[in-house]
Amino acid sequence: MKFNNQSKAQMHAAGDSVDTGASQGARRATEDAPVSTRPLSRSVDSEVVPVAKRRNITNADKRRIVLAAAACTKPGEIGALMRREGVYSSALATWRRQYAAGELNAAEAKKRGPKPAPARDELKQLALMTRERDKLRVQLSNAHLIIEVQKKVAALLEQLEPLTKFASP
Repeated sequence: MKFNNQSKAQMHAAGDSVDTGASQGARRATEDAPVSTRPLSRSVDSEVVPVAKRRNITNADKRRIVLAAAACTKPGEIGALMRREGVYSSALATWRRQYAAGELNAAEAKKRGPKPAPARDELKQLALMTRERDKLRVQLSNAHLIIEVQKKVAALLEQLEPLTKFASP
């Protein structure tokens, strides 16, 4: 192993004589770079670049790509298809699963967000039916009460009827 016994000053002087730009490192790269890659000066007003938006692929496009991938028979055709369409293999695998499950046949994509919980809906429906049952029970008991009263009134009228026959001339 070879050690360099030169001082930093001697090395710096030797470096300057050989190549003046080598000691500047990364700074030199920006000085010699073309104008288009140099950083803008503070006096130049730069334009704000719009933020890229996520690509939306419709179900029809997904079906088309899955069917085209299924039609590929030669080695490398699927890779060429994915490069041409700009699709990753993981997305293609997901779309294949969705296609097999019949989820890509829908005209519209599924809505995002929390799905309604069936247990919660069942509990609401059960509570509603319980309240309705209780109301009907109260109405039934009132109807039974009215029927009992009517029976008693009818029995009293039957008892009063023979008395009224004798009382009338």
